[in-house]
Amino acid sequence: MEAAAPAADNAVTSENDHGETEDGTGTDERADTGDQDGGAPSGPKKPRSFWKELPILIGIALVLALLIKTFLVQAFSIPSDSMQNTLQQGDRVLVDKLTPWFGSEPDRGEVVVFHDPDEWLAGEPTPDPNALQTVLSWIGLMPSADEKDLIKRVIGVGGDTVECEGSGPLKVNGKALDEPYVYPGNTPCSVDDQGGQFKVKVPEGYIWVMGDHRQNSRDSRYNQSDKYHGMVPVDEVVGRAIVKAWPINRWGTMPVPDTFDQDGLGDQAAAGALSVAPQGLAVAGVVPVVLWRRRRTAAAHRR
Repeated sequence: MEAAAPAADNAVTSENDHGETEDGTGTDERADTGDQDGGAPSGPKKPRSFWKELPILIGIALVLALLIKTFLVQAFSIPSDSMQNTLQQGDRVLVDKLTPWFGSEPDRGEVVVFHDPDEWLAGEPTPDPNALQTVLSWIGLMPSADEKDLIKRVIGVGGDTVECEGSGPLKVNGKALDEPYVYPGNTPCSVDDQGGQFKVKVPEGYIWVMGDHRQNSRDSRYNQSDKYHGMVPVDEVVGRAIVKAWPINRWGTMPVPDTFDQDGLGDQAAAGALSVAPQGLAVAGVVPVVLWRRRRTAAAHRR
């Protein structure tokens, strides 16, 4: 909005009843000259410099990143070797948090992040992030470091029967799974009396999860004495891991293996997924704002 030219101090006292000044010049005409005080006519404001707008844009990007982390996608760091070789310790994955909002539930073969259902992480060291890491994690620009979350592969969903006998293969609803993702040298089933041999039926609203590093994963098998009998409530699932984002040489998507598509295993629900980081979505959201502000400023300048 353009600023109005300041009025002269004698403008009111010099007017007569007909709106004219003592010398016969109309007040509107005198005002249009804009030079009673010797000043130049006011013009349109100049566009703000990029550096003055930068803090505003950063603020918008941070707010968008926080919203994206909360509702769309979040980064997580892999703390252990339980998902080798699919995921290595120190990998960063992006987790889709959007589709659960539309009623999508975890399905067989998906790698999911979930909250600790009942002290699965008891005795594990607690991360101690510094202040900067805490802030960046809170807004979604760094992986979450202080939440008690786990990451495993979904093997069975509500209504499924999952069993391990001997060294395998692992069976779901009587169908043997061909599992190329299992860590080399491991057997699909673990021969022990701690939980490696089992036959369970998964209740509705729960999932049965296992790590790809079968002989190095404390998963559903070894938590059957908890209040959920090793099952993970669907409500505790944060979302599906869809992208290995870091390190860059390990970047890639995480599709469901073909073994879970075999006939007779059960229906497979398709779900869409986002595949971009919070900061990428935040930057994408800021770009239209920048263009709008530039266009608006340019239009004002032309007027």
